[in-house]
This record gives sequence, C-alpha cells and structure tokens, in this order.
Amino acid sequence: MKLVNDISLIDRQQWDDLVNCSPMASIFQTPEFFDFIVENGMYRTKLIGVEEDGALKGLAVCWILAEGKGWKKRLSSRAIINGGPLLDESISEKALALLLESIKTELKRYCVYIETRNFNDYSRWRTIFEACGFRYQPHCNFHIDTTSAETVEANMGKSRRRDIKYTLREGAMAVEATTNEEVDAFYAILSELYKDKVKRPLFKLDFFHQLMEKSFTRLILVKYQEEVVGGSLCLELKSRTLYEWFVCGRDYEWRNVHPSELATYEAICLAVNHGCQCFDMMGAGEPDKAYGVRDFKAHFGGVLVEHGRYLHLCSPLIYKAGEFVIKKISK
Repeated sequence: MKLVNDISLIDRQQWDDLVNCSPMASIFQTPEFFDFIVENGMYRTKLIGVEEDGALKGLAVCWILAEGKGWKKRLSSRAIINGGPLLDESISEKALALLLESIKTELKRYCVYIETRNFNDYSRWRTIFEACGFRYQPHCNFHIDTTSAETVEANMGKSRRRDIKYTLREGAMAVEATTNEEVDAFYAILSELYKDKVKRPLFKLDFFHQLMEKSFTRLILVKYQEEVVGGSLCLELKSRTLYEWFVCGRDYEWRNVHPSELATYEAICLAVNHGCQCFDMMGAGEPDKAYGVRDFKAHFGGVLVEHGRYLHLCSPLIYKAGEFVIKKISK
C-alpha cells in the first residue's frame, strides 16, 4: 500500500483506467477536467491517491476555494472534492482510511473544512469515513434514466410535458451554443440568477469561455424572438452520465414560455442521443428543508436519491464563525 501525493507520480493511464472501472466516477474526477482546472488557474488544486499492489485504487481531486481577502478569505476557505473520491470497488478499508487521513493532513493548513459532494452511493464506506472524522450530512439529488427516449417521456410529469409543448408552440427553440456572444448572453442570465436568488459566488465569464473549448462541455441554449432567454450547461462523462452543472432562464416574462424547462428537457434528450445512461441534476438540497429547486427538478421524472456529503472540520471554531456570517449576509 502506497500513498501518492505528488501529481507527477500518478500514472495517467491508471487514472483513466480507474475512471473507466469505478462506479464512483464522475466528470469532475477525470484527468481532462483536472487539467482544465489547473490550466484555468482559478483555484489551487490538490491530487492525492493511494495504490495497492501497484495499482491505483483511490484518488481525491480537491479544489481549494475562498472568497475575498483577509478575514473573509479565511472564513470562506474550504476544500471541495466534487463528486466524492474516485474509488475502485476493491479498495481495502486500510487503503481508504490512509487516503482520507492523508486528505486531512494535506489540506488542513489551507482550509476551514473539507467536503465531499457525493454524486454516487458511498454508503458501503460510511463507517470508514466517519471513523476518519468525516461526518455524514444528508443531501438529495435527482438521477434521470436516459437509456431511451421512451423511458424519458414515460417518466416525465404531465405538467412538465405540457409546459414544454406550450413553449415550443410559442416559437421558442433549443440549439447548441456556437459563439462567444451566445455564451455571453447565457452568462448574463445566469449571473443575474446568482446575484438575486442563489446569492453565491459564480465563476467569471472567462471561465465559461475556456470551458466551452473542452470536448466534454455542452451548452444548450433556448432562443425566443431571436434572443437567448435561457440555457443548460452540461458536462459529459462519455457514454455514462451527463451532468447539468448550470441552468437558468427568463422564466416569468411570458405566460407560456418556460426557458429553463425547455433547456433541461433538451439536455436530457442530448444525454439519450449521446448514449449516456443517466442525467445527473447535480443537487436537490437537504431532505428536511423546503427547496424550490428540488420542486422544479422533481417533475422531470428522475429518481430522488440521497447520497449525501461528508464533512470534516479542520477548524471548528472558525467554521461556526463563518456559518454565522453567511447567515447574516444572506438575510
């Protein structure tokens, strides 16, 4: 058993092989997406792996994030493992424990907390996570079966099918983005959503321009009256899963035009056409709290899953102070 915390020592072919065989894989854990984040230079990244019998059995792709300067930066500093760690099904308990303990050791000087945002079911390893100081937190998501168009249509709610039908009848149409100007128009709607409702930091426009250059990115736009009025930005894990990372729309400006709904529907159809088995809606909030986004996503016919998150506090007092400040700001 061997810990690997130097990116130059991680075998890229073994990394690819682990992505291909692991049921825990997501686009965010692939070499291609890691390279994009490094090239973009927006975040500090850390790659930590563990080997058994000469083979890579576990890997954590970590983003280290913070906003502002001074005390704001300190309060907001965190490490996110988007999708959760990439694990081989045969990884031993000792190897996983070594990986988790190493994550804590490597990242504690950079952040207040470490969070894994699980896109798949890690319940078989929950006792190991908790023994290593990672507390489980319930969090929901919707997975849509995209094995066939017939399955998608059969599972979708009647009200959602009706809204999409009306939207198309009014003359709205969905297309894939081809120009920077279209990306700019999508970003303008998305940034307004984040400013007014989400109230969380959003990547800069340049990030989206660079993301569009990658083969795994798909941006579905909804156009109405010759304007971009919404869209869905997705990332594809080839032949497996399409992830809806961002979706937005000018949804209440017209009675029978629903841009966000059409954008998501067309993205789901894209997943079918690309041979993906699943459309991942990337989050539906905490199960015991009302959440409008979950209500929106529920009518697309997905299965509500709770794969949760694992949280480790590197600095509990600073974490509590940060929670207090965030609540004050969001009011």
